[in-house]
Amino acid sequence: MNLFNYSRRETSEVNVGATPMGGSNPIRIQSMTNTATQDTEASVAQIKRIVDAGGEYVRLTAQGIKEAENLMNINAALRQDGYMTPLVADIHFNPKVADVAALYAEKVRINPGNYVDAARTFKHLEYTDEEYAQELKKIHDRFVPFLNICKENHTAIRIGVNHGSLSDRIMSRYGDTPEGMVESCMEFLRICVQENFMNVAISIKASNTVVMVKTVRLLAAVMERENMRFPLHLGVTEAGDGEDGRIKSALGIGALLADGLGDTIRVSLSEAPEAEIPVARKLVDYIVQRHDHPYIPGAETPHFNYLSPTRRETSAVRNIGGTNLPVVITARLDGNMDFNPQFIPDYVYTGRAIPVQCPAGMQCIIDADVWMERHNNGIEQSNAWPAFKGDQLPFLSSCNASLKFLFITYMGLNDEAIACLKYHPEVVLISQSNHPNRLGEQRALVHQMMQEGLKNPVVFFEHYAENEVENLQIKSAADMGALIFDGLCDGIFLLNQGSDGRISDKMVDATAFGILQAGRVRTSKTEYISCPGCGRTLYDLESTIARIKAATGHLKGLKIGIMGCIVNGLGEMADADYGYVGAGRGKISLYKKKECIEKNIPEEEAVEKLIALIKKNGDYK
Repeated sequence: MNLFNYSRRETSEVNVGATPMGGSNPIRIQSMTNTATQDTEASVAQIKRIVDAGGEYVRLTAQGIKEAENLMNINAALRQDGYMTPLVADIHFNPKVADVAALYAEKVRINPGNYVDAARTFKHLEYTDEEYAQELKKIHDRFVPFLNICKENHTAIRIGVNHGSLSDRIMSRYGDTPEGMVESCMEFLRICVQENFMNVAISIKASNTVVMVKTVRLLAAVMERENMRFPLHLGVTEAGDGEDGRIKSALGIGALLADGLGDTIRVSLSEAPEAEIPVARKLVDYIVQRHDHPYIPGAETPHFNYLSPTRRETSAVRNIGGTNLPVVITARLDGNMDFNPQFIPDYVYTGRAIPVQCPAGMQCIIDADVWMERHNNGIEQSNAWPAFKGDQLPFLSSCNASLKFLFITYMGLNDEAIACLKYHPEVVLISQSNHPNRLGEQRALVHQMMQEGLKNPVVFFEHYAENEVENLQIKSAADMGALIFDGLCDGIFLLNQGSDGRISDKMVDATAFGILQAGRVRTSKTEYISCPGCGRTLYDLESTIARIKAATGHLKGLKIGIMGCIVNGLGEMADADYGYVGAGRGKISLYKKKECIEKNIPEEEAVEKLIALIKKNGDYK
């Protein structure tokens, strides 16, 4: 893999009905129904909406034998109406259900965390090597008959690992780690290879984008070592709804797609399933347009660990770099100094304009020639700092400001610039790019800095001309994802100059803060870990999320898990402060961390009881 130049990972082709994936096929888009799988009419209608929106695979949950058998009726009804899109059965806890589903679905997803192993209980188990080998033999003996059914019926499978449902066995031996998630997957993949069953795709997901990206990178490397080329399905689980769901998904999925990983994706939103498809399509189209882009002659520094990156070491300049949280820079080139009090940037760039007053806690950045002129005229500028362009390097050395900004491109980081930066640690670089693969160029710039021993902080400037806020969220999150996960980001500077002005400066600011929060490097608001819903969902998910958000949206830094059922509930929201989990039809259980506080609350009372629980623990302000 080349960090700087886009190309897709080579994978084997997997036949899923009449829509193959992997190999030379395009990146496929998919979603999942949230209807009851025994309700043929509702499921068929929803699948048609997903397909009409552009979905290429549709997944349905099959909790038991009856649901698995009804896939035959759903499949027949769709084919009768000319819908040939492959169906994927989603199986948890019961391998017998997978055996049945393989007869009627084009693909079956199994979860290694609960296929043979018991459901996760967070208990620590001790195994000798011999006992552990016996557990693997149990998997082999149960898994091989299923593979034989799939062979006979030309059914593909997906081995779908979820961070939230790793087995106690894996957790006890490997811990709650990417290595454990990868091994959970590899145990099953090795059996597939032994049995010469190659019609396999893989997913390995988490709601934590850092865990998700690190784990997929590691899985791809381990498969490479073991000479496997299975295609990858990408997704961020429990991403949420609205802007949070879009930004979090684009950040995690986009970071991997940008590195050529991924053959099919699902954007998991807590919304109607068909709403996921346009978001996924925009994300894929934005990334793959980089194909055959002009070559970027970047060189990876030996100090960089792609599989386990740490934050790049920088020298702090005031509140930028070092151990400081990444900053947010915004632009107000028209003099409008109106800001959302929840999302106050650290710096505002005003170009050549001199703002009368910045909001409390914010400082200004103005063009260097204006700053120098004011300084030479003796004008006090305690809250304003100069911004230099690449052709102003000779003037930079004569400026005595304790903080300076330098707009620079990868190609502009020449010998003169490098020599200048070595003598001026007070300079913060603002990395900019007009390259079709701006991520590649910006990565190349920071890697060159690391090779030269430069420790100046770097803020990434991302410039767009979008008129739809969703487009801005998807593109900017996809461009920033790998830069954040690689540990290269000391700040973000978003600028959008759409033609019709529909995207306000406040929306741009909120997007910047949302990107940093989705990358888990700076918190500015409540975080919701909410699932997209499926046929297992036991209450009205969308309206519940809206009610919880309305009551808790001001609780900055609090994490709340909102889960339709228990499949990934406890595990995926393990680092949430509070959890709201479907326990039965119309019944809710509430959690504080991993501890169940109250069970089987009627749905109509549960949101109020959640708020009461948060207040009781002193977390409601």
